[in-house]
Amino acid sequence: MAAMAKRKWSDLSRTQQMAIAVVGVVEMAATTAMLIDLARRPASTVRGSKSLWLGLSVVQPVGPLAYFTLGRLHQ
Repeated sequence: MAAMAKRKWSDLSRTQQMAIAVVGVVEMAATTAMLIDLARRPASTVRGSKSLWLGLSVVQPVGPLAYFTLGRLHQ
């Protein structure tokens, strides 16, 4: 099996570059929102430990999405 050559940023089309940039901004915003919410939310309203969710915040994009769908208990 032939190895894939690494593509440089400049090899990508303008559309591909924009799509990557948009996804990056969305991931950063979701992670930031998660961390702010996690810091402000009482532990009694979080499913699981806050430490667990803090660790999962670096698993992109699964961590923030899982936190907002599964980790928060509604008051």
